[in-house]
Amino acid sequence: MQSLRFDNSFVRELPADSETGPRRRQVHRALYSRVDPTPVAEPRLIAWSPEVAALLGIDAAEVESPAFAKVFGGNALVDGMQPYAANYGGHQFGQWAGQLGDGRAITLGEIINAAGQRWELQLKGAGPTPYSRTADGRAVLRSSIREFLCSEAMHHLGVPTTRALSLVATGEPVVRDMFYDGNPRSEPGAIVCRVAPSFIRFGNFELPTSREDVDLLNRLVDFTIRRDFPELIAAGGDQAGPVSEQVRAEWFAQVCERTASMVAHWMRVGFVHGVMNTDNMSILGLTIDYGPYGWIDDFDPGWTPNTRCARAALPFRATGAGGVLESRSARQCAGAGFCRRRSAARRPAAFRRRVHRGGSRQYRGEVRPGRMRG
Repeated sequence: MQSLRFDNSFVRELPADSETGPRRRQVHRALYSRVDPTPVAEPRLIAWSPEVAALLGIDAAEVESPAFAKVFGGNALVDGMQPYAANYGGHQFGQWAGQLGDGRAITLGEIINAAGQRWELQLKGAGPTPYSRTADGRAVLRSSIREFLCSEAMHHLGVPTTRALSLVATGEPVVRDMFYDGNPRSEPGAIVCRVAPSFIRFGNFELPTSREDVDLLNRLVDFTIRRDFPELIAAGGDQAGPVSEQVRAEWFAQVCERTASMVAHWMRVGFVHGVMNTDNMSILGLTIDYGPYGWIDDFDPGWTPNTRCARAALPFRATGAGGVLESRSARQCAGAGFCRRRSAARRPAAFRRRVHRGGSRQYRGEVRPGRMRG
């Protein structure tokens, strides 16, 4: 793994939280917080994907070494890794939830593989972050197996998705109320290493939008277009300087198309996400965050796998409409970013007009109840 070539552009080019470490806090004027994974008692490799390992340039001998379980169990770092948790917000079941962020996910870094492709490595269940709120930042083996298997299954079903490299047992118990019936119990803990070209979500843009931080929003929009949609830059001629409004509009169109395509694939295979909120919507149109997902065995348009929030969660029949609503939130953020050329004195009023034109007025306050994401 020492041969992995890291190019951590998100950390290098975007503003960080001035404080490091996992202390829970509201984070302003920053898109991420530096935080290391919390070591576990006995990291042990349970499963891995040879296909994803090959994609990253990791051979079988490296995977089978004790060092692999230590790194992807959160007990060690490889040279070039710069761990962080991302800061984002989101609409959850139609309500603005304020700051959410990576509550139990820690990105290790971005690698460039032999084919020149960029892949981000992220540990889910790696311990507390500033965004964990009242939770412990851990994941149970039960849910980790589901994420590991479904990530790879969805890929081979032809559905756009994040991938999974490894599943590592922690050797530590994690207390969870499996059925949400007031009877929590200890379960084995685990960590999944998930892999994607980018883990940027709609919610990354929504949080600075809600805070009227247009400068931060502009930086994130331009960074995302340049790094993750380089073909738009090449076609638009914006090789240097701010990205033009025309390119931004084309970018937004691509986000809508990718999201629509992803949702169509979900419906093709009968997949229901369970928590289709804007903090779980990838800007690349990838299926992300496998929580209470499921497939309809019998055709039941009203079915949802989310037993905890069944009344609020989108059932199968509403999946397509949900994609439209999520894209509307992205539109509001893109519209806010177009205010860049207005004077500083006029920007707040212009910002509010653009954000709220024909859309939600639910951006209020900072601390709202919400489920831990990551």
